Amino acid sequence: MSVLLIGGDKLGNIKDKLKESGFNKIEHVTGRKSGNKKIRINSNLDLVLVLVDFVGHNFMDIIKRESKKSGVRVKFSKRSWSYIEDELKDYIKKIDE
Repeated sequence: MSVLLIGGDKLGNIKDKLKESGFNKIEHVTGRKSGNKKIRINSNLDLVLVLVDFVGHNFMDIIKRESKKSGVRVKFSKRSWSYIEDELKDYIKKIDE
């Protein structure tokens, strides 16, 4: 599976934990650069995961609009792994339904 992770300057062990959870392709965008506001979300992604404590409201609206265009599911989470893990479990549960 592939994931686009948006937000956060340094991810620490989040990338490793995502790999352990089955995501083999992980892209990261900090969301702090002005060029990030022109983000295009590829439809070949499985999930867009937004770390809400590092992304502004305007950028979040852009992410929602672009993901809707491409048909990619978006999940929002705090940066803590326990929150991310809960969102991933919910995402995987909805895939299995």
